[in-house]
Amino acid sequence: MSIAHENPNTDVLADESFMSADDLRSYMTDLEMAKASKLVGAMDKAEEARRKLVATLQNEIAVTPEKIAEIKHSLANKTRAAAGRGETEVLVMRFPSALCVDKGRAINNAEAGWPATLTGRPRQAYEFWKEHLQPAKYKLRAMIIDWPGGLPGDVAFYLSWS
Repeated sequence: MSIAHENPNTDVLADESFMSADDLRSYMTDLEMAKASKLVGAMDKAEEARRKLVATLQNEIAVTPEKIAEIKHSLANKTRAAAGRGETEVLVMRFPSALCVDKGRAINNAEAGWPATLTGRPRQAYEFWKEHLQPAKYKLRAMIIDWPGGLPGDVAFYLSWS
């Protein structure tokens, strides 16, 4: 007996077994549900990673002379490489807007007091620029660079020399 005759929902067309339209729709629904389940799982993992990042960046780092020298060295390498490519700015930090007390509103609106909304390491980065880089005529620009769900997502700090 052929397989087509064992399953009443399966017919034979041109010597090939095929599903009924109802079975095919059900199969497609199952596939879509599997894809959605994977997507939800991936979104959950991404949100957990984001929460861990926020927790990490909320904790300030110890500012030692060695750490200052390390940061200056890293920035010198980044700025030289960017200048060599003909660029006049470089991304120096990216962080979730959750690290701003107003979730990035002041940065998005380019308000003069936006630095006061920073917390944790972003605040330290701003203070580092103010103390070590602004006197050397470097500029710091902050902007919202993504908009998940239409709300401010990540903030970027750009260091420029033009």
